[in-house]
Amino acid sequence: MTSLATTPTTDIQPIRPSTLSLKLAMALVLAALADWLFYGQRAGLSLVVFAVAIVCASLLANHASLDIRRAAIGAAVIVLGLVPAIEELNTLSFLILIAALVIALLLATNPETTGLADRARALRNLVLFGPFRVFPEALQVFNMSAFTRGIALWLMPVVLGTVFVALFAAANPLIEQWVSLLNPRIILDYVSVPRVLFWILMLALVWPFIHVRWRRRKIVATAQTDVVEPEPLAPFISPEFLGPSTILRSLILFNLLFAAQSILDGIYLWGHAALPDNLTYAAYAHRGAYPLIATALLAAAFVLVAMRPGGPAEKSRVIRPLVYLWVGQNVLLVASSILRLDLYVGIYMLTYWRIAAFIWMGLVAMGLILIVARIVLDRSNEWLVGVNLIALAIVLYACSLVNFDAFIADYNVAHSREASGNGVQIDINYLLALGPQALPAIDKAIMLRPGNPETCLVSRRDRLVEQQRQDMAWRSWGFRNWRLQRRLDAQTTNQPAG
Repeated sequence: MTSLATTPTTDIQPIRPSTLSLKLAMALVLAALADWLFYGQRAGLSLVVFAVAIVCASLLANHASLDIRRAAIGAAVIVLGLVPAIEELNTLSFLILIAALVIALLLATNPETTGLADRARALRNLVLFGPFRVFPEALQVFNMSAFTRGIALWLMPVVLGTVFVALFAAANPLIEQWVSLLNPRIILDYVSVPRVLFWILMLALVWPFIHVRWRRRKIVATAQTDVVEPEPLAPFISPEFLGPSTILRSLILFNLLFAAQSILDGIYLWGHAALPDNLTYAAYAHRGAYPLIATALLAAAFVLVAMRPGGPAEKSRVIRPLVYLWVGQNVLLVASSILRLDLYVGIYMLTYWRIAAFIWMGLVAMGLILIVARIVLDRSNEWLVGVNLIALAIVLYACSLVNFDAFIADYNVAHSREASGNGVQIDINYLLALGPQALPAIDKAIMLRPGNPETCLVSRRDRLVEQQRQDMAWRSWGFRNWRLQRRLDAQTTNQPAG
């Protein structure tokens, strides 16, 4: 009788502690190099140097799994990716360099990816899940005794809790003052929370290049077909690192932290209690909006991983209510962020970026509510992604029909110091930059300003009028421009003669 299986390749194999220790040391060296190259410095050629260091470290750490022919192709990809960054580092050259690193790693270390679907699946695992592997895999260096198992259970709650506290300190000056009082002076002198977070981020980013792990096929001879094992949502997560006990500890700690922030917002933001003498409402409102949105997004990512379909915590009667409570606190956090931004806009007027922030915050709140709906309705993550994409498409379509230029200009004029007695003075230069749709508001602003308008102001307004006249030609005609022209004509007709 012949054997039923021929050459099966094993799935993810455990790594010897000594090998893993060496890789962890290499990752720490790269993080130290990143600190020297980037922290507090402007990036340029330093990014190229760091990319070359990652390549060298990856070759050294994964030399046993390299395919020479594919590695040569990967080297050519790396060179092509480095050229734009050497020419000039900008957003596009940065993205090209990152793509070159990822593709070269795939080519050099995973010869089984021959089809487009295989490559897309491998790149998805590397980009989405790779940065989150460093902490659970670093725990393999130790023997999982009772002490180290306890560390594993508390590692994620403490790390994420520290990140949340840092974000709350960035968003809330009162929490920042309390954190500064809790930390010993010697630690404050030599260690800063942003620097610790920078090291954590660098370790997470370089680890997938140092400790390469691909999902392998299992080949069965009798079927004469490739059978690919189904991939869980988070294949890199060990039971000790993200089991029910860890999730329960995390949710209890996170709910307490978020409750403290919500109570402060309830007192000072919603209740309008008097702030300390060295703090204004504008500063309190402005600092909080964007860090709190980042907090809500991080919280949503944690809920998706912790409550993944088929996971050990999905059906827990204790964990589910804590998840609902925490998502509810995050929705309240987003509402506080919207109120903070609204207070800031009430003082410093409206801009395109602030409107985009309002829309983005609304989408984040909707996404949090849909996460709860996915858990309650027992739907898949594909359903959640699809519903969010539908919501995003509806919002973008609605935004395409809104005349934001006119809305911003009218709002800023109506809420300016000249018109309402509050806020800041009209920024006429910003109104002019909005284009012809701001002409009615510009005319109101000119009327509100004392004395005759400056010659340069009249000249710039005339250029906008000429631009509007050209837009009324049939080739460039638009319904919005036609409505503006009718408004301008009515405004001219109502002006007194002489």
